[in-house]
Amino acid sequence: MSKASLPRILYLAPLPPPIHGSAMVSEQIRNSKVVNEAFDGDFVNISTSRKMCEIGKGGLWLTLQKTIRFLVSFLKTLGLLLTHRYDLCYCAITCHGSGFLKDAPFVLLCKLFRRKILIHQHNRGMAKDVDRPIYRWLLPLVYRNTKVLLLSWYLYPDIERVVKREEIIICPNGIKPISYDECKRRPNKIPHILFLSNLMIDKGVYVLLDALKILSEKGIPFVCDFVGSETKELNSERFNQEVEARNLSHCVRYNGPKYGEAKQKSFLQADIFAFPTFCDTFGLVNLEAMNYQLPIVTTNFGGIPDEIINGENGFVVEPEDAQATADALCQLLEDASLRQRMGRAGYKKFMEEFTEETFERNIVVSFKRAMEETT
Repeated sequence: MSKASLPRILYLAPLPPPIHGSAMVSEQIRNSKVVNEAFDGDFVNISTSRKMCEIGKGGLWLTLQKTIRFLVSFLKTLGLLLTHRYDLCYCAITCHGSGFLKDAPFVLLCKLFRRKILIHQHNRGMAKDVDRPIYRWLLPLVYRNTKVLLLSWYLYPDIERVVKREEIIICPNGIKPISYDECKRRPNKIPHILFLSNLMIDKGVYVLLDALKILSEKGIPFVCDFVGSETKELNSERFNQEVEARNLSHCVRYNGPKYGEAKQKSFLQADIFAFPTFCDTFGLVNLEAMNYQLPIVTTNFGGIPDEIINGENGFVVEPEDAQATADALCQLLEDASLRQRMGRAGYKKFMEEFTEETFERNIVVSFKRAMEETT
């Protein structure tokens, strides 16, 4: 089939940099051979931040830069809608707070041109805004007569007052399996715990540090490596101050961001993956850890229970519960056979449900369904 005869999609989505879950998925769709063979499309980067430290940050100069980026993206979108006939507008927008106010005009512009719309929901928080001024009428206006792509049914309660259940399409994230030589995994006399994400409080950084303090005070040996980019709320200096305040300098290290082979090495050096987030909707990094056959300690938040089955391929604890996090880590630190058993179970689940191939097949089906069913 020639490119000209393919259904056409306008993708309005954040693209890296900065690197975060939503941007990574958008980049994955943009580069997908499966998607590009099924649809023709144009991408507009609707992100106004170019670094992690810019997200949510103001200041006169940065605000001016963000405003210019927004206007450029909006005008580009307008130009594409004027010159092309799209069968679907794919909108990966923020659903709450100021991010929603920034992204809503893109959806409304697509509605003005009477295009079918699929909103890909990578975040949550709508339930907190639905009764607030402006959001009370703007949320229904944006989401009316659209299809909404959710990562998990666990996320539906957050939007159920705005979006009808029959408008939901479920499509979990997936990542490309990474082949590696198991023999290169470093044998550790002392078990290593890995945290890999941006340094953000709601990613559970402080919760994990508090849990590690509990373990350290019990005399349980471990090393914990924190890998990820600094953010406006938590840079390396502040992080190290928090480590010192908990007397963890002997067993906790901040290693900065890691990519490519350096990131792979971090996974290979770990025995346990810890991700006590209370902000993620799904957690791509959990899938990466499953690929590396690591047992995972994470939280009952968002769609994470679809990834990690408590007691099977890891432990799922309540968000912001340092004691429960410490107890789960303790079980894994003291039982190497349990670590191995859970790691193998996680890898099996990953290969069956969360690979890039599965995701890309599902996203194509989702796009076609949105084209057919959206009024």
